[in-house]
Amino acid sequence: MTVDILFPYYGDVALMKQAVRSVLHQTNTDWRLIVVDDGYPDDSIPGWFESLNDDRVTYMRNEKNLGANGNYRKCLGFVENELVVVMGADDVMLPNYIDWFVHAAEAHPEANIFQPGVFVIDENNAPSNTMVEKTKAYYRPDQTTVLDGEGLAVSILRGDWLYFPSLGWRAETIVGLGFREGFDVVQDMCLVMDVAMTGGALFYDETAAFMYRRHKASDSSWRALDGTRFDEERRFFETMAEEMGAMGWSKAATVARLHVSSRLHAASLLPKAAQAKNWGGVKNLASHLVK
Repeated sequence: MTVDILFPYYGDVALMKQAVRSVLHQTNTDWRLIVVDDGYPDDSIPGWFESLNDDRVTYMRNEKNLGANGNYRKCLGFVENELVVVMGADDVMLPNYIDWFVHAAEAHPEANIFQPGVFVIDENNAPSNTMVEKTKAYYRPDQTTVLDGEGLAVSILRGDWLYFPSLGWRAETIVGLGFREGFDVVQDMCLVMDVAMTGGALFYDETAAFMYRRHKASDSSWRALDGTRFDEERRFFETMAEEMGAMGWSKAATVARLHVSSRLHAASLLPKAAQAKNWGGVKNLASHLVK
């Protein structure tokens, strides 16, 4: 079964190449890699992809920068097969990833999303165990399981323990729902909530198959310290509270309305923002604690 690997790209060139090589080194060779470069300013990139000389790899470059959400939505237009991955441009697939995904999809026809076990690494490829990872571990199920409906919504709204670039998807699910416009930082949570609200399910397996990269230079990291990402998070939780309430999912609506883990995340960043004398960030973070 061929897996479509969508690869929206903008960022560090060396890390991008490491990510691509991890796809090339899969033990299961039945995949297509579709790279959509959102105009990263490095003229050597097209030539590098051409040098790979691999018919399974397609590279294209946007004429104008679409931004994260726009480029992700564009990538969905290139899906041709039943299974899809939207890979991060600085993450790493372990050699067993495609095999794991195909087998999981065959064994769990009731699932629409597939989450493997994940190792987290930093920008230097060293193991990383930040407060975010500790928090995800706290909220993550302690065994292989299938979640659906309000139970899935509550689990993720309490604390997003998923690693989006590592998720496998059924094409009919991710293409059918797509990414909501207006969300960049939490577009992954939006999509998972849409799956839950439309009757879909998520399969979680402890088997390690992916390495997710956490580094300080990432867009989400600096936006977190600046506090601006929480404006989007708050809008997301308010939207979810309203939509869950309309469905009669009172528990999920309450969890979204309280968004405790999001508030705690903002609180944990306050000392760093103050130390950096980022007073705008301090104001934004403090504001998120009470809204």
